[in-house]
Amino acid sequence: MKKIYFALPGNEELAEILIQKENAEKGNVEIRSFPDGETYVRIISDVKDKKVFLVCTLHQPDSKLLPLYFLAKTAKEFGAKSICLIAPYLSYMRQDKVFNTGESVTSTLFANLLSGFVDTLVTVDPHLHRRTSLSEIYSIPTTVSHAALHISAWIKYTIENPVLIGPDSESEQWVAEVAKNANAPYIILSKIRHGDRDVEVSIPQIDKYKTHVPVLVDDIISTGRTMIETITHLKNAGMKPPICIGVHAVFAKNAFQEIKKSGAKEIITCNTIPHESNRIDISDLLIL
Repeated sequence: MKKIYFALPGNEELAEILIQKENAEKGNVEIRSFPDGETYVRIISDVKDKKVFLVCTLHQPDSKLLPLYFLAKTAKEFGAKSICLIAPYLSYMRQDKVFNTGESVTSTLFANLLSGFVDTLVTVDPHLHRRTSLSEIYSIPTTVSHAALHISAWIKYTIENPVLIGPDSESEQWVAEVAKNANAPYIILSKIRHGDRDVEVSIPQIDKYKTHVPVLVDDIISTGRTMIETITHLKNAGMKPPICIGVHAVFAKNAFQEIKKSGAKEIITCNTIPHESNRIDISDLLIL
């Protein structure tokens, strides 16, 4: 079955990489806004009997959802055999339970919505905090890939004498996996809480790693507060300026600049969300 890729606005670079790797057809679509803000969608390419791939990473998702919906439904109307959504970053995964009376469990509602107009979903390292699988909320087949090996390879071949740093015990499993595949040591910061505002942080075997390059790794860099706090602790302990690595470059508000200002030597991300920090290509994880 022939494959055709359509890039939603802002996803053209990643879509082009996938088209080249798959030797697939590049879909031609016009998406624009009317003066009143409504969305106009016109599919120019022939999609009949083809497997349609929609490339649309879903950070800041609210403005993307209607164009995505219109494009998917129109492709089906014009004879597409199937619709696959390639969303390297999958949004609406945080609100996965009711914390306060009356709250909307948006992760479930968003999953129901997407499952209603695409046939399959491909994503990278979704935020499965209180869930074990996307199948708990998505009723369509989903493919989940992981960027850990790509990050490990980048560390291994780019950073001399690294030591990976985990900010707390919750990060240990993730940090340990990346460190193992990078053939690098890792340490986890130890936190002792003496009160609501009194937290003591220690760095195990600090003297042993004073000559190493600290590498902070996380899945999503959003506000950056955890990384900034960790950088401060490393600075106070006399360690070298760290390299910060994240899978998803969400960078809420001024987070990117604030992390740089706090003392990070470099900030590196995967290309799941277009950003100037993208250095690690994970496009091969998105090919079915």
